[in-house]
Amino acid sequence: MHILLTGGTGLIGRGLCAYWAEQGHRLTVWSREPDKVKRLCGATVRGIGRLEELAEEPLDAVVNLAGAPIADRPWSSKRKALLWASRIGLTEQLLAWLQGRSQRPALLLSSSAVGWYGDGGERELHEDTPQVTDDFAAQLCGAWEETALRAEELGLRVVLVRTGLVLSADGGMLKRLLLPFRLGLGGRLGDGRQWMPWVHIADQIALMDFLLQRDAARGPYNACAPQPVRNAEFARALGQALHRPAILPAPAFALRAGLGELSELLLGGQRAVPTRLLEAGFSFRFTHLDVALADLLGHH
Repeated sequence: MHILLTGGTGLIGRGLCAYWAEQGHRLTVWSREPDKVKRLCGATVRGIGRLEELAEEPLDAVVNLAGAPIADRPWSSKRKALLWASRIGLTEQLLAWLQGRSQRPALLLSSSAVGWYGDGGERELHEDTPQVTDDFAAQLCGAWEETALRAEELGLRVVLVRTGLVLSADGGMLKRLLLPFRLGLGGRLGDGRQWMPWVHIADQIALMDFLLQRDAARGPYNACAPQPVRNAEFARALGQALHRPAILPAPAFALRAGLGELSELLLGGQRAVPTRLLEAGFSFRFTHLDVALADLLGHH
């Protein structure tokens, strides 16, 4: 299978490239820095700087992961514009290019996030649950999904992967948390009652491969373990995994003062469950947070 990836040099993209290359798939990564693709994604992975370099080479699937990190810095107007352009703008470029091709892939597997629902409070969120709140993250994910779904008009099957907090020792939020928690400076955010839907990186890779291979898959799928946890429970479990206390909370007022609107992403949450994946027969390897953290941090 020939698979084109956007965002292939990111955490999930690198994992997918390693997995799919081992399966014998042919991989092309569209990147702003194509010269770095082989080093980051594997020697057999091709990097391109322009989609036109593919010309009319047959494609079987497009995996759209590109997007600037949402929680790296406060959401100034400039940052919001970048977050929007790197998701919606890039997906629009992809669609315009696909529309001009005579041969089109069968599938667009497009990234989204559980932030699509907004702050869900205590409500259990399934894929057919409507949006709960209309904050910036929900608007961003909503527009991202709506743009990707336009590929159906071009004859592609569209799968939307609403990802939770991806746990990996090699990147993402967990890696950023390791230093403060190792120093004994970790703790809950706000009152710690907000829900955190999480997924082990190995399960994230496996579920995306599952959806790629499953011809009946279409529409949104919550990509998170069956048992979300509250933020306070996550902090306690990470502290235990690192054999450190996790008793220094970050007060909500301090987060709001320092991060502005971005703080609502950290103080809100989603009690999302992977209903459609489970119904389709996908089996998670890591369903309990303590087991997932032990697996990821055991060698550290």
